[in-house]
Amino acid sequence: MKAIKIQKNGGPEVLDLEEITLSKPVKNEVLIEHAAIGLNYIDTYHRSGLYPLKMPSGLGMEASGVIKEVGPEVSDFFVGDRVAYAAVPLGAYSSHRIYKTNNLVKVPKEIDLNIAAAIMTKGLTTYYLLYKTYPVSSGETILFHAAAGGVGQIFCQWAKSLGCKIIGTVGNEEKVEIAKKNGCDEIINYNKEDFAKKTMEITDGKGVSVVYDGVGKSTFEKSLECLKTRGMMVSFGNASGALDPINVPKMLQPKGLFFVRPSMGQYLNTNDELNEAAKELFEKINSGKINIEIFKKYKLDDIKQAHVDLENRKIIGPAIVVP
Repeated sequence: MKAIKIQKNGGPEVLDLEEITLSKPVKNEVLIEHAAIGLNYIDTYHRSGLYPLKMPSGLGMEASGVIKEVGPEVSDFFVGDRVAYAAVPLGAYSSHRIYKTNNLVKVPKEIDLNIAAAIMTKGLTTYYLLYKTYPVSSGETILFHAAAGGVGQIFCQWAKSLGCKIIGTVGNEEKVEIAKKNGCDEIINYNKEDFAKKTMEITDGKGVSVVYDGVGKSTFEKSLECLKTRGMMVSFGNASGALDPINVPKMLQPKGLFFVRPSMGQYLNTNDELNEAAKELFEKINSGKINIEIFKKYKLDDIKQAHVDLENRKIIGPAIVVP
C-alpha cells in the first residue's frame, strides 16, 4: 500500500510517495482498493497553500475502486461493491484507503471505473452549477470560460443536452476544435479577441444571463461586462489566481448583478443530495449525452510530473492517476 503525502506547501517537489499501513475500518467505514484517482486543478491549490491544509497531509479529492472490507454498522455497502467519491477529507492519491460511507456512491456496472474517477469532481461540479447555483433553461444563452478544460468539456456537453446556447472561451486555437466538439455554439479565443465585446456582439448587445467562470482573476471584470441586467456571475475557480476584492458599487450595482462563489460542499453535503447528483451524472454518461475520453493516465510514481502538466495547462481533458 502506498500514498502521496506532503509535509509542507510548495511546488510539485513537495509530493512524496510513501509506503503506508492501514488499520481495520471502524464504524461506518470501508477499505477501498483504488482503481483510478482523479486529477484536478484544485489539487494544486491544496499543494501550494492557496487553500491551507494542516500538515502533514494527503492530497486528492476523488477516486474510484472496489470495497475490500467493511467496518461495523455498514449496511448499504458490501465487499466487492464498485464505488466512487469526490469529497474531503483529502487522501485519494493512494493505492488503498479507509473512507467513510456517507460520501460514497455506488458506480453502475455500465460505467468504467477509470471514467468514474475522472468525472466525479468535474461532473458533480457541473451538476450543481447547472441545476442548483443557476438553474439554466432550454434556449438560454450562457457563457463558460475554459470550455476546452476538464470541467468545460463535461459542462458544455451537459448544458447542450439541456437545450442551452453556449458561448465558450478558450486560450488558443488548438482548443477551439475541442470546445466545438463538446457542444459550444460560439467559441472565443480570449488571447486574440476581447471576449466581452465579442459576447455582446453575439447576443445583439443584450448580454448573457449567466457567466460560469473557473479561471478567476484574469477574466472577472470582463465577465461582468458580458452579463445582462440582473445577470449572475458564478465564480467557482482560481486557475489564473484568486479574485481581488470586489468593488460592489462599481462592479455589481450598475446592472443589479448577482455574484456567487459556490463550492461542492454547499450543494452536495447530504447523502440524498450526493446520490441525486451522481444518478443524474451516470445517466448522462450511460445515455451518451456526455462522452468522456480520458486525456492521459499517470502512475502514482509520476505525480510530480502530473502536477507540472496541470499547472502548465498541458492537460486538456479528464486525466487520472493509476495506482
